[in-house]
Amino acid sequence: MSKVVKEEEEEEEDLESMESGEGEEERVPLRCRPEWSDVTPVPQDDGPHPVVPIKYTEEFAEVMDYFRAVYISDERSPRALSLTAEVIHFNAGNYTVWHFRRLLLESLKVDLHSELEYVERIATASSKNYQIWHHRRWVAEKLGPKARNIELEFTKKILSIDVKHYHAWSHRQWVLQALGGWEDELSYCNELLEEDLFNNSAWNQRYFVITRSPFLGGLEAMRESEVLYTVQAIMTYPENESSWRYLRGLYKGETTSWVNDPQVSSTCLKILSSKNNYLFALSTLLDLICHGFQPNPEFRDAVEALKTSDLDSQDQDIARNICSILQHVDPIRANYWVWRKNRLPHQTT
Repeated sequence: MSKVVKEEEEEEEDLESMESGEGEEERVPLRCRPEWSDVTPVPQDDGPHPVVPIKYTEEFAEVMDYFRAVYISDERSPRALSLTAEVIHFNAGNYTVWHFRRLLLESLKVDLHSELEYVERIATASSKNYQIWHHRRWVAEKLGPKARNIELEFTKKILSIDVKHYHAWSHRQWVLQALGGWEDELSYCNELLEEDLFNNSAWNQRYFVITRSPFLGGLEAMRESEVLYTVQAIMTYPENESSWRYLRGLYKGETTSWVNDPQVSSTCLKILSSKNNYLFALSTLLDLICHGFQPNPEFRDAVEALKTSDLDSQDQDIARNICSILQHVDPIRANYWVWRKNRLPHQTT
């Protein structure tokens, strides 16, 4: 076994102990370790009169002093790599340390699969740290397609804990575009939406897949099946804004198709007729009308049935009536619906 490999394994064992909280009391200060006896620490220079000096812990100050020494001398050694792990243990957000670690990984030709394992352990305690994700992407990029499945499983693990984890979704999308793995991604979106139809991140990922996957043919090819899927989701939970937004997105750049597709308008009518959770159905109908949809008497009757006694029952303009109802049932955006109403032409019946 080479000296470099042996020291790398020792580093991994020490790091696992630090991350689990074991051995904290037994930690030997760097100044007491024989292998660091030839290094002169470089203290932090805050100038002669620092305005707000930070009271660092003794351990943190020491590892940073030794890190400055190896960084200034550009020491490319296994002990320097081990030292970066200690610094990251105390402050995982230090960009310079991560940058230097990457230089060391390349210089020492370290097995980058072990580095992915290292980053995963760090991420368990600090998964929303930008530096961790930047570093992981760098490692995965170096490994290439053979890292694809590892990265997809890693993001799944993070998302199983936090389904809206921005960094995990961003990394997953990068993996798909850079390394592949599109084949099962739509199924993964299905799984997430079966668990929670209100998962807007899963809806976003679904749209990403159908518009970017090289195997699905694009938005136009997927529109028919996706509209059916989305309409079912809407009928299950009409109050879910995510599915309504997704339905509109399926007609991106095709407003005429959206207006003329009877699946869209009939879905609105069914929900309006139920008189339950109809806010988004009503606002969608308003948008359809404003883009040229001609509502038949059934739509007019459904909207009239939603008017309460405190609304103007004499107004025959369906779009204006919709705005008035929305102003009443959606008080958070009441001013918006007033604005929409004021921008309508006088008669849209």
